[in-house]
Formats: sequence, C-alpha cells, structure tokens
Amino acid sequence: MSTPTSTTHDVVLIGGGIMSATLGVMLQKLEPSWSIALYENLDQAGLESSDPWNNAGTGHAALCELNYSPLGKDGKVDTAKAKGINEQFWITRQFWSSLVKDGTLADPKNFINPLPHMSFVVGNAHADYLKTRYEAMSAEPLFADMEHTEDPDVIGEWAPLLMDGRTGTERLAASRVPTGTDVDFGSLTRQLVTALAAGGADVRFGHKVTGLSRGTDGRWDVTVKNKAAGTEVRDRARFVFVGAGGGALGLLQNSGIPEIKGFGGFPVSGQFLRCADEKVVNQHMAKVYGQAAVGAPPMSVPHLDTRFVNGKRSLLFGPYAGFSTNFLKSGSYLDLPLSIRPHNLPTMLNVAKDNMDLTKYLVTEVLKSNEKKVDTLHEFYPAADGSEWELITAGQRVQVMKKKGKLGGVLQFGTEVVSHADGSIAGLLGASPGASTAAPIMVKLLERCFPAKMAGWDAALKDMIPTLGRTLNDDPSLLAEVRSATDAVLQLG
Repeated sequence: MSTPTSTTHDVVLIGGGIMSATLGVMLQKLEPSWSIALYENLDQAGLESSDPWNNAGTGHAALCELNYSPLGKDGKVDTAKAKGINEQFWITRQFWSSLVKDGTLADPKNFINPLPHMSFVVGNAHADYLKTRYEAMSAEPLFADMEHTEDPDVIGEWAPLLMDGRTGTERLAASRVPTGTDVDFGSLTRQLVTALAAGGADVRFGHKVTGLSRGTDGRWDVTVKNKAAGTEVRDRARFVFVGAGGGALGLLQNSGIPEIKGFGGFPVSGQFLRCADEKVVNQHMAKVYGQAAVGAPPMSVPHLDTRFVNGKRSLLFGPYAGFSTNFLKSGSYLDLPLSIRPHNLPTMLNVAKDNMDLTKYLVTEVLKSNEKKVDTLHEFYPAADGSEWELITAGQRVQVMKKKGKLGGVLQFGTEVVSHADGSIAGLLGASPGASTAAPIMVKLLERCFPAKMAGWDAALKDMIPTLGRTLNDDPSLLAEVRSATDAVLQLG
C-alpha cells in the first residue's frame, strides 16, 4: 500500500447512518466554522440499519409498541417509558420541521407520511391488558387521542386485513392512534448527508475506518481505507463520533477508552415478508403491532405495517428473528468472536446464562420453514395468500450486553451512548428506538461531550427544537401548539 495521506478535521463522523447524519447537521448549524468529515464503508448513506427495508420505520412514539408500556405485578400499566419515548419523538419532529423550514430537507413526503398506529391482540388475558393499557395511556395528554375497541366490525374498519377470513370466536381487542407516522429513515439519512456535504463537510463513501488511536497532542488518529483505490488516509480529529451501527462496538474497543470495558454485543438478524400486490396493499393503511412471543426480544414484536418507500406503498410483516455472528449486514462472521475480550467475557457468559429463553426462541426461529412463517402471518391476516408475499432479509441488530456488578451482566434493549471522560470520542450502541429518537440522543451527546459549549449553543438549539427542556405531557396547550406547527410543516395534517 502507498504512503498514507494525512488530513485534519475538527470532527470525524464514522458511519453514514441516521445518527452520524443527525449529529453532523446539528454541529454544522451550531459551529459553522468547524471542519467535519464523514466516512462510510458502503457506497451510499443509510444502507444499513437506517435503510427502510432494514427497520420498521415506525417513527417510534410508543403509540402501538406494547413492550414500552408493561403490566406491573400490581395489575397497573406503567406508562413512564412510553411517555419518555413519545416526548423524545416530539423533539425529533421539531428538529425535522426546522430543517424543512430552512431548506436543509426537501419535500417531507419523501421521508415521513401520516399513518395510524394500532395495537391488536387475541385472547382474554391480552385483551384485558390492552384495555388496562388504553385506560392508563389515554389519561395522559400525549396519548389523549388513543381509541379502543373490542368490536370486530370496528377493527375491520380500522384494518380490514385483520378480520379478512377470521372465523374464530376468541376475544379480540385493538387500540388505535390516528396521528402516527411512517418514516423512511434511509431517504431522510441521505437527505441529511447531502445537506452536510453541501455545507462543506468532507463526505467519503467506500471508506472503511480500520483504526482509532490517541495522539500525544490529544487528537484522535483515525485510520481510513479507501476501498476502491486501495489507499489509506490518516485523519487527525479533535472529536470523533462512532455512529457505525453494529460496527461501533469493535471501533470503540479499538480506541482503548476505559468506558467501553464490560460492554458486549449480541447480534440478532431478521427477515420480513413483503407484499407489493396493490389489491392487498390498498386494504391496509396502518401499522399494527401485537404481543411478542415468550422469550422474544422487543425488536421481534410481530407487526403488519404499511410502508412508504420511494413513493410507493407496500406491506411488511415480521420480523422473523435469526442469528448470525456478523454485527452488520455487510459485516464479517468473525465480528462476534473478535468482539470478545477478557473484560466483557463474564458479562457475555452471564447474559447467556440468564437468557436461555431468548436462545430457545432464536433456535426455533432459525429452524422455522417458509410455510411456518406464513402461518405466523395468518395469525394477523388470516386470508393471506403466501404466494403474494416475498421473504426479504432485514437489517442486523446488535443488542447491548452491559456489565452489572463485579461479574454480572445484563442484556439491555435500547440504545447506549458510550463516551470518554474528556468528551473527545463517543459512540452509540444498541438498536430500537434509536432512529426515531436520534435528535434527543444527539442533544444528550452534545451535553456530555461539549458541556462548556452548551450555554452558547442554547439559542441555536432552541431555534431547532423550540420546546427543548420542557415536558409536553405537563403542558397540553404547548403540546397542541407543537402538534399543529409540526403537522403543518411536515404535511401530516
């Protein structure tokens, strides 16, 4: 290989997904004089976890995802997590609205569309839970427009495919929020990265980051391989963000920061059934979530979704979980074994010991035949014709395994920001509901990594997110104002 070329930047973003794109655009607006570079291994932005066929595109707002509102031992539904996620999505919506208004983002229909969110369950126990959930959730201003029914005719009006061919006598229940959304995070990410480049950022596709080390002057030496040319770039950065999805764990380990010790990753792959047949697609206009199977991770909750991708509607059902040792869809089967270190081995062994139900679930899923996959679809859409659905491979998720106590470990569902004590490097681990909460996650990252800058950035951040620091659930009139304003800008009314 030829002698590496050298360059310097104030900020290096590793990975071209929604997280790097969001942080990059924020920093470009907060500090226009800062130089920014983005390195993406693939030939385009948003092709891994941000790609629309690699995620549910739910616009996670906890409207229909039942795992965010668990039933407690006291028989009451805990709404705290659902409220927190919904508050975060309103921050994200405000951020997107500000970018549409200033021209950073183009036609919002290219990435967000209005779509009702539904929860649907079968059987007495699940129906009792859903009614209890509805009563608890609808009492909160954030979820005041939630509707609930156990009338099969009403369920059929909301989502005809759920009742098409259903002949059983089991009790059915459904809740619906008419004001949900579908989000194409791939399109959104590509628009953000295009705007980032137009604003002067050095955006390089087909560039794989292979090393991270700290220089004696405090800067980070980022080693980057230009895959097409076979050449190497050494970028020396004041701040590095590792937004590489499943690849973030290995890079953070490579950096040597002590804060990554004890963290491990558990990869879960997935598949969906997809239907593009218009006579089927036109009968369903909703995202419908059910209950997760026993032992299934929250990201495997079954759902029948309307998707808007490249201006065309399709239906997606799944996911069907699987297991592969690669941490990225485009990664290596060696990703998992190479991530094992002495400091995270106890964590991983304890997680394995405590999650045998998850292991059993994954084995069952991996062995499930195509016919069995269609049988699962029939639980949601009894009249489905399997020949009208194609099986597609979805994205790769890496669930966070985190140290607990001296030798314990816990499998953590969600996202985790890991940063060095001096704020010079940070990365994001984990999965759902990450994409939908990218804006508030990045604001928290700014607070952690640039505390001395926050006072000076306050006005600019509130231009982007007017209600930052306020809780909409505590102020219904402000919530109504934000809903009206963002609906108008994002064309969701």
